[in-house]
Amino acid sequence: MKVIILMGSKSDLEIMKKASAVLDEFEVPYEMKVISAHRTPDLMFDFAKNAKNNGIDVIIAGAGGAAHVPGMIAAITPVPVIGVPIWSKDFNGTDALLSIVQMPSGIPVATVGIDRAANAALLAIRMLAMNNSELYQKLLDYQEKMKEKVVNTTL
Repeated sequence: MKVIILMGSKSDLEIMKKASAVLDEFEVPYEMKVISAHRTPDLMFDFAKNAKNNGIDVIIAGAGGAAHVPGMIAAITPVPVIGVPIWSKDFNGTDALLSIVQMPSGIPVATVGIDRAANAALLAIRMLAMNNSELYQKLLDYQEKMKEKVVNTTL
């Protein structure tokens, strides 16, 4: 079981580190890469075409602006893709959100909120946990801890 965290440029790293922190917490193996749909299209195509053969089970792809990485990867591989729209000063991330979430029929990209890379990692873990009882139990424990935080909150 392996997750790959992609980003369109190194400037997305601070947001995408939130996904790696969650994957670390759950002890899910992952790699991080920069692949640009516009500057390295051949590299992106080769990566997507060979994702499953390279042992990748879920792809988390963050991108800002035109945000083509998640959709283009999803167009090439049947491996599940989770898109993370990245905030930008021009349109506050709504351009990336709409680019990722409005994929044409037949090219699904699960999409989380703007800058919500941690949720992308949790969604990837949920996908992987469907066939992994140990990971499933970790998710149940995680949810219980979240519940306890709320229940034990004092005002």
